[in-house]
Amino acid sequence: MHNLPASGMRPEHSGLNQRQTRIVEKARAEGFVSIDDLAGEYDVTPQTIRRDIKLLCDQGILRRYHGGASLVSNTRNVDYSRRRELMKIQKEDIGRMVAEHIPDGASLFLNIGTTAEAVAAALLGHKNLRVVTNNINVASLLSQREDFEITIAGGRVRSRDLAVVGEATIGFINQFKVDFGIIGISGIDEDGTLLDFDYREVRVAEAIMENSRTVYLATDHTKFGRRAMVKLGHLSDLDGLFIDQLPPSPYAELLGEANIAVHVASEGYPDAGELDEEDYEDED
Repeated sequence: MHNLPASGMRPEHSGLNQRQTRIVEKARAEGFVSIDDLAGEYDVTPQTIRRDIKLLCDQGILRRYHGGASLVSNTRNVDYSRRRELMKIQKEDIGRMVAEHIPDGASLFLNIGTTAEAVAAALLGHKNLRVVTNNINVASLLSQREDFEITIAGGRVRSRDLAVVGEATIGFINQFKVDFGIIGISGIDEDGTLLDFDYREVRVAEAIMENSRTVYLATDHTKFGRRAMVKLGHLSDLDGLFIDQLPPSPYAELLGEANIAVHVASEGYPDAGELDEEDYEDED
């Protein structure tokens, strides 16, 4: 039994049943909740959990992803271990597509984030790359290639995702001028503003953009409309966007107005940000 005392109810959760309130609290604590895990924990069918999640998303409390949901927040990102699994196949395809636009012998910045790591994995088939990164995961992965020159930025190491951030990192990045800067993002607002959760991350990304001849954004389509509170720039600041599928209106029109090259990995993915209608059919 999962009984919730009245004192545990938050005001914004009024009107929810006990299971739904528990789901929100779990999402708040862990960043992401899995449909299968919740079904097992509460001994109900996945269809029941999907209906709970649909209700919570309709109320603006959660945001749907393939296999689960996360809390809608403009102050905290989903935990790194969860982010590595979200949209994993799509990120791999995005990474391969970005790699196709990087010639052998090029110099580039690779920023932090799970999509940047997917790009790094796709670059292992290249030759003689010179890479500057503030992502220890990227540096470790690319160090497999003896013909790559890997330079890692100094600064403060963030233990949860092995990102290097801080003023020292910005100063280090500013010493270089490279062919390509590859960045990720946490959210894209309806007016085209690029958004992230951490001011320190944004400052490093700004330095990467300023010191790159060509700037590519690699992200999945679920970042369109996602909330975050720190502004990085605008879609029009980019030279290219690499994405798994085009987002719906009004973002498709926004991309057309931004005057950037949009590269779409595939139109054949199911919408991982939404749940299919058949997932909400009544149980037999």
